[in-house]
Amino acid sequence: MKTKDISVLFVVILIVAMMIIPLPTFLLDFLLIINICISLLILLVAMNIREPLEFSVFPTALLLTTLFRLALNVSTTRSVLSKADGGKVIETFGSFVIGGNPVVGFVVFLILIIIQFIVITKGSERVAEVAARFTLDAMPGKQMSIDADMNAGLISEHDARDRRKKIEQEADFYGSMDGASKFVKGDAIAAIIIFLINVIGGFIIGMVIHGMQFAESLSTFTLLSVGDGLVSQVPALLISTATGITVTRAASDGNLSSDIIQQLLNYPKLLYIVAGTILVLGIFTPIGIFITLPIAALLAFGAYTMQQSGKREELNNEKMEQEGQEEDLGSPEKVINLLQLDPLELEIGYGLIPLADKNQGGDILDRIVMIRRQFVLELGLVIPTIRIRDNLQLPPNQYVLKFRGSKIVAGEVYLDHFLAMNQGEENDDRIEGISVVEPAFGLPAKWVSLEEKQKAELLGYMIVDPPSVIATHLTEVLKRHAHELLRREETKELIDNLKESHPNLVDELVPSLLSVGEIQKVLQNLLREQISIRDLAVIFETLADYAVYTKDPKVLTEYVRQNMTRQITEQYADEGVIHVLTAGATLEKGISDSIQQTEAGGYYLSMDPQMSRRITEALHSQIDRVIQTGGQPIFLTSPSIRMYLKQFIEKILPTVPVLSYTELEPNIEIQSIGVVNI
Repeated sequence: MKTKDISVLFVVILIVAMMIIPLPTFLLDFLLIINICISLLILLVAMNIREPLEFSVFPTALLLTTLFRLALNVSTTRSVLSKADGGKVIETFGSFVIGGNPVVGFVVFLILIIIQFIVITKGSERVAEVAARFTLDAMPGKQMSIDADMNAGLISEHDARDRRKKIEQEADFYGSMDGASKFVKGDAIAAIIIFLINVIGGFIIGMVIHGMQFAESLSTFTLLSVGDGLVSQVPALLISTATGITVTRAASDGNLSSDIIQQLLNYPKLLYIVAGTILVLGIFTPIGIFITLPIAALLAFGAYTMQQSGKREELNNEKMEQEGQEEDLGSPEKVINLLQLDPLELEIGYGLIPLADKNQGGDILDRIVMIRRQFVLELGLVIPTIRIRDNLQLPPNQYVLKFRGSKIVAGEVYLDHFLAMNQGEENDDRIEGISVVEPAFGLPAKWVSLEEKQKAELLGYMIVDPPSVIATHLTEVLKRHAHELLRREETKELIDNLKESHPNLVDELVPSLLSVGEIQKVLQNLLREQISIRDLAVIFETLADYAVYTKDPKVLTEYVRQNMTRQITEQYADEGVIHVLTAGATLEKGISDSIQQTEAGGYYLSMDPQMSRRITEALHSQIDRVIQTGGQPIFLTSPSIRMYLKQFIEKILPTVPVLSYTELEPNIEIQSIGVVNI
């Protein structure tokens, strides 16, 4: 144990010993002064903290100081009753402070007890009780707010843990303060009882044991009892005040003194009104102008001084801001910050600013949060925070999504219109509006006014509001570019997250078998074909099994896909049935014969242009046929050529999935809607 730990234990043992062992009067004087010092120190600390948790030890300190004060009361009572002497400190409080008048001393003592017991202690107890109740009631909402900020990317997981810990500490602190305030209340009651015991017991002991006369005994022990009561109640009052300050303290950037001066005197013009009121009070009442005039003049001078100080501070702030901007433009260190790029940016024209303003009912920020949550659940990918900025150079109704400073896609919406789409048919002239192409799926649509919206709903059109159009467009675009969003840093974060639950699996794979970059390529290949990487444990187990044989990311991706049959089947099957286009024998043979092996052991596709053109035309024809019938084209082929067939289809329509027979569950029903041959 450290020295400071031993010293605290020694002090606690000494406090208990004081109740049993008689102490000499000079030691009592020393301990009484120490009691006053400790109480004053606690009061000053309570006034200078910025939030209650900075003084989280206060409930325990309150118990120890109360115990110390009661131990002193026991020791001083023993000394007063046995020796008729309480020491210099008690004698001073009993004679000098109250002028040697027992009646005055009793009244002063009684007033201190009333102030502490009825005013400060009662109020502090009530505030602590209410604060504890409201803190506990607010915990679920605060937890949800922290989770929302973390999901939105506003704070890191470390920050979220710190905030949760702070919430728990607040609940514990106010709960402890609710109980600790009872110590102060009990101390006030004990002070009254001890005072009565000292007066009555001392009066009897003085006449019976010390042989004093009636008047002498009454005067001596009343003065000593009052002095003892005052010397204990002054520190108790300081502690009670510190309790009230602590439980009523709200979190701020400054201490109590700076907050009072800044907030109470933040309105200089009001001081003029107060000064005028005091001056009128002196003129029209018997109080007199000689008392009120100096006070009014002082208040007016203070108001004038604060006004001038405020103006100077405002000018200094403007000057510093201008100098800071000039420094940013001229400093090479500041210019280098311009190289920083946000991963994702959404720029909007000035006409779309209300979408990002919550005060105007805009909810695009909440929708982006939901998009990020959707990506985590569907693809297992945490996409970066999307920064929203207004760009006056854009047309007023246009938005642009950028990835690392480069434009990915742009769109246009009209805030006072709704997007109407006629499902399954070309838009006709039955409704009036601005003809456009729906940005997410490329369907013909029209922007219609509020009046035309009702007509379009009756005609069977699907109506979408502008924020939903933007959110849907962003979701589809980000899905197509999900593999680009997964970089090495994001991959390392996924690995670290998996290591918390599967440490042995991660240690076996990284870095002995595969590097972070090689794992990143496998995960990117899965995301490129919209395969979720949320179940990282299965992916890593497969990589650990096959990485000893090959390091080729494409081959490893195929092995991973074959171990994710349940997930892939559920993703593409509909009620146990999957409708597919199958690769015919001639197509499979044409691709298989064109696969060549490199010197490093890898494989690549080497095909003559005529064969490549014929395969592309055959695939294009079948894909168009299925789309025209309203179906979703899905290709099914053998495992050996799956990834090469995907290369051809990506040139036609990248969103068309290509599956192999080994990637589907055995109990799934496969229905062929066409065979592709060349």
